Amino acid sequence: MDNRIFIGGGGEGYGTKQGLSLKYANRHGLIAGATGTGKTVTLQILAEGFSSAGVPVFLSDVKGDLSGLAEAGSPDGKLHEAFMKRNETIGFDDFTYDAFPVTFWDIFGEQGHPVRTTLAEMGPLLLSRLMDLSDAQEGIMNIAFRVADEEGMPLLDLKDLQSLLVWVGDNRAELSLRYGNVSPQSVGAIQRQLLVLENQGGNSLFGEPALDLMDIMRSDPDGRGRINILASDRLMNSPRLYATFLLWLLSELFETLPEVGDPEKPRLVFFFDEAHLLFDDAPKALVDKVEQVARLIRSKGVGVYFITQNPDDVPEDILGQLGNRFQHALRAFTARDRKALTRAAETYRPNPRFDTADAIRDVGTGEAVTSMLEAKGAPGIVERTLIRPPSSRLGPIGDQTRRAVIAASPVMGKYDTLMDRDSAYEMLARRADDAAREAAEAEAAEAEAQSAAESEFNAARRYSGKRVSRSGSSAREPVGFGASIGQALGNAVMKELKGTTGRRIVRGILGGLFKGR
Repeated sequence: MDNRIFIGGGGEGYGTKQGLSLKYANRHGLIAGATGTGKTVTLQILAEGFSSAGVPVFLSDVKGDLSGLAEAGSPDGKLHEAFMKRNETIGFDDFTYDAFPVTFWDIFGEQGHPVRTTLAEMGPLLLSRLMDLSDAQEGIMNIAFRVADEEGMPLLDLKDLQSLLVWVGDNRAELSLRYGNVSPQSVGAIQRQLLVLENQGGNSLFGEPALDLMDIMRSDPDGRGRINILASDRLMNSPRLYATFLLWLLSELFETLPEVGDPEKPRLVFFFDEAHLLFDDAPKALVDKVEQVARLIRSKGVGVYFITQNPDDVPEDILGQLGNRFQHALRAFTARDRKALTRAAETYRPNPRFDTADAIRDVGTGEAVTSMLEAKGAPGIVERTLIRPPSSRLGPIGDQTRRAVIAASPVMGKYDTLMDRDSAYEMLARRADDAAREAAEAEAAEAEAQSAAESEFNAARRYSGKRVSRSGSSAREPVGFGASIGQALGNAVMKELKGTTGRRIVRGILGGLFKGR
């Protein structure tokens, strides 16, 4: 199909051939359906189609099945005969088995190239969402980021933020006057959440070298777009980390890429699997941010496709922006399920040949109710569609094949070695060392001055020839002229010591941060 990705077709009781127009592929989409109804295969054939059209793809592999995109399917496969029969039914005469250019990524660096960002790039809003902070704690997080920015201290990894929060706690009185109340309880709560984040894998996510967005927008020399697969089976054990990372990546694309209007095909297509994790218990500010990104990022040539079990998992304002729909079967066992099914059916342009709600309930595995945007971006009439078989392997590849793909990757070696350049942690450590050295010097000076005072006192006592107490008076008679000199010298020295020492102590271990560097 010219300028279209072939999705599937029909036969008796089904519609005509269905294809996704590349011109409208950046108008976003939805792949929905209950577990086991074929969402993964639909995602796989879309990724194949975009790659063949020269469009890079980014997707997360929650179950490990999508790694099969790196290896061609085989006529020896157990589903080969079923595939050939379906291709005959839907009229897919150009079907061939093929592998696709794949780049594997993994936050933990085990099943792909390490993928990292910095705390500064993540920002206080998403970081607070990731750590599930309260409004008051989020305010302190914003103060910490502001101080780091004003003082030129890069926030790259978790130890940078941990050390900065220690400083914020030590200097909370001064910061409270400038920015508002900074309570030690809130600072302590943030530190505890940082520990939880570290245990979930935050140390692997935050650091350098950070991901270069251009590395997920590569094409191969043969013109095919590279398919970037994020290994997410382990990452899904920390669902908030998973959702926040993908949202950060989407936001970075939105902030970085230039406007391109309505291109003939997308610059990148982004698949957000398990999309409900993004919206579960999300604050309104975060949902508004996702809505803004979804509404505006299409003009930058990026298409976003949400994959979830039920369309109700996606807020209505965002759902309305998803023009290309692939609805697999929804089960309707309860009253709530039936209401959800009805609402899903109402979002489609009706087809007089069948009832949409019945079709959504009745389609089998490998079938879907589809609606793609047509001329001028108008939604097409809903159709029942038999989804075409994938050309790549159905199911995960072996470890040896994965290692070979990683070794041949164009980014091999770029992200493998962790960097630890000068940042907030090192800067604050140096200031602490300087303050400790100054304190030690002040203590030594104080001891020396005290010794000098004692010497002057003893000298004064010997000069007077009388017994003089440390308070400057004789034990038995009035203080003489010599004793008065010793007392005056002692008092002068002690006054100077008190003033100097007091000023040094007030500065604190890290109190020089605002008083010059």
